[in-house]
Amino acid sequence: MSSEPGQNKSEMPVANVVSLADLVNYQGGPYQPDDCQTRTGTVTLFAFDEDQGLSEHTAAFDAVAHLLEGEAEITVSGKPMQPTAGDAVFLPANEPHFAKAVCRFKMLFTMIRS
Repeated sequence: MSSEPGQNKSEMPVANVVSLADLVNYQGGPYQPDDCQTRTGTVTLFAFDEDQGLSEHTAAFDAVAHLLEGEAEITVSGKPMQPTAGDAVFLPANEPHFAKAVCRFKMLFTMIRS
């Protein structure tokens, strides 16, 4: 079953050029295409309003946060960074990290499970 982009789950357009930033809305919650979830990894799009973010946590797998729009503060193992659109941050497994919007931002988050 599919839903509209920015409404949690759908299918990623296949064999088409797509603007990833357009697939997620600031008020719509994360967008996780059904066909981008496998046992080897997961792709999720996030959109955060200013001062929103993810609280500090750890994950069992490596991940990459790629900013599509805006600017964020991402801290990994106590090291703060301020990536902007076009930048990516590698998040190693089992290391504490969090993200907070400096201004509105959208990111492509890829978890690597193998």
